[in-house]
Amino acid sequence: MPNTNTSKKNSKKHKFKSNKERVNYFLSLFQKQDKVLILIWADPDSMSSALAIKRILNNKVDKITIAHTNEITRLNNQVMVKVLRIPLVKFNPKMVQDHDKFILVDSQPNHSEEFKNINWTAVIDHHPIVEEWDAEYADVRPDYGATATILFEYLRSLKIKPTVNLATALIYGIKTDTDNFEKGASLQDVMAFHKLYQYINRHLLSKIETSDLRRSELKYFKTALDQIKFQKNRMFTYVGKVSNSDILVLIADFLNKVYETSWVFVGGRYKKKLVIIIRCDGYRKDAGKLASRLFKEIGSAGGHREKARAEIPFENLDTPPEEFNTQKLVKLFDKYFRLIDRRSKKK
Repeated sequence: MPNTNTSKKNSKKHKFKSNKERVNYFLSLFQKQDKVLILIWADPDSMSSALAIKRILNNKVDKITIAHTNEITRLNNQVMVKVLRIPLVKFNPKMVQDHDKFILVDSQPNHSEEFKNINWTAVIDHHPIVEEWDAEYADVRPDYGATATILFEYLRSLKIKPTVNLATALIYGIKTDTDNFEKGASLQDVMAFHKLYQYINRHLLSKIETSDLRRSELKYFKTALDQIKFQKNRMFTYVGKVSNSDILVLIADFLNKVYETSWVFVGGRYKKKLVIIIRCDGYRKDAGKLASRLFKEIGSAGGHREKARAEIPFENLDTPPEEFNTQKLVKLFDKYFRLIDRRSKKK
């Protein structure tokens, strides 16, 4: 059983010897009259994990609401919500007044402005801890490829058999966050996939997985290819204004397949922010730490070794949005990589 500490601030608060002890403590925080708000930044891992928590707390509390803070624009995610009947609502700050227990899933309080001023009952996540925060209960396992795997272990400890929809959701959450086990997967992720597979609907899973791209979004790929700039083994491209930021993720994942490229940076303008998607091979690299180091003071940033994301309000940059381009994107990272290259030469 891996060491699953809480935040840096309260990492010595609780120690658990097994998943059974952990989930029993988690359940002890809730009473029948509680109204529980599960808050997520909606993606396959967070949605499936929230659905699992809802199943775990079903009939144990008075009310459970799953709320997302972001717009669900990616086609796969929209199809997932629809075909698996995930009960989501858009977050409104007034919801905090209507609930008395709060659970944050697949994220941490410092990841988003909406998360910072809530007294968290529980935080369950698999991202590395980069800043101090606090919660009554925290289960953070950076060595796991997906939060869905953690929630599968909760279900298993409680001997809860997942429904077809829940199992399919958890499988998809694990597959997306581990890039189909190509990156960042642990033995626990593999075991969870193996156990869950017997319960899923493969046709529903296929329907979700193959719903990647709208015809109207093909133009962004053309722009990305036209604007590419290379700096050694690093690829940069700026797509300009996009209808949703998820298209940048699709482009970054596509470009990450290019041979002899160890870093990929895809930028775009979404609403009033510069969104940057980062991909790397993970070998002696850490995309999440890079994003946090460069941008946490001027925006929100973080992620894993192989993948990361930064969102920076244009008002915090020297360049107005209409003048931003691929070369400006390169310059955001130029100082960092110059330092890295100098260190490499010294070795």
